[in-house]
Amino acid sequence: MAEQPNSMAFERNALSDVKRVIAVLSGKGGVGKSMVTGILATELARQGNKVGILDADITGPSIPKMFGMSGRHCSGVGNLILPEVSDGGVKVISSNLMLANETDPVLWRGPVIAGAIRQFWTDTAWGLLDYLLVDMPPGTGDVALTVFQSLPVDGIVVVTSPQDLVSMIVAKAVNMASKMNVPILGVIENMSYALCPHCGEKIELFGTSKLEQVADSYGISVLGRLPIDPALAASCDEGTFETVLPQGLLADALTACANVPERDNGADLAADACVPDASDNSQTSTSCHESPIRMSDASSNS
Repeated sequence: MAEQPNSMAFERNALSDVKRVIAVLSGKGGVGKSMVTGILATELARQGNKVGILDADITGPSIPKMFGMSGRHCSGVGNLILPEVSDGGVKVISSNLMLANETDPVLWRGPVIAGAIRQFWTDTAWGLLDYLLVDMPPGTGDVALTVFQSLPVDGIVVVTSPQDLVSMIVAKAVNMASKMNVPILGVIENMSYALCPHCGEKIELFGTSKLEQVADSYGISVLGRLPIDPALAASCDEGTFETVLPQGLLADALTACANVPERDNGADLAADACVPDASDNSQTSTSCHESPIRMSDASSNS
């Protein structure tokens, strides 16, 4: 897919060649967007794809902890940031990888947060990626507007939960996608049911799902329903998500991602090896706390 001219688009650096950009979005918080982002990233990487996660939830990031990156910090080479790489090969950039302590609050206004999103795209050496998943913050506010106006988003995966609010959640996402002229790949229902540990019966804790009816009313596809899984939830806290995650989840969502046409960026990287790996100590690099790239500089880009 050829990139269309856009005066608000953030520039792509010479060390990044991203074939598909997919945003994971919801109209409200607490429905498990990061969980879905993590599942998609892990499963896509297991298929042999090169995958990255841009954690756009600047003030409430959870991706690094899920992927076992607590206490780690991204590094920089020259004026570019190097994403951290998980044990499963997923590249991650997040505000928590650039703060001195992961519990430090990010007390920024919208324009400064937009500057951070710019750094995560323009100033990050992503290398060659088949997929970049953007883990969006809750709602449809400043960050969502910045992402959809400034990043070449090719599709949206909507995440919801099985409650009466589902229609409102999906409606907000559909309306934003329409205004931003970005296609919706489909919707995923998280916390859809629980499995009885004794007999395996599905128990719909939040009532009967309305997902099919709501999806039909907006003409979008259902990409899957995820159960409540205490073991998977615990793995997010323990940083073992990639290891504990069962194989084969969200097969329809993975197919929808694969059906997104590859973006033609004009000139491919000569080789992905030209981008240093943040985990490779043989490369000369500096911590983001020591390099010119710091979260406190985000305001200069806004």
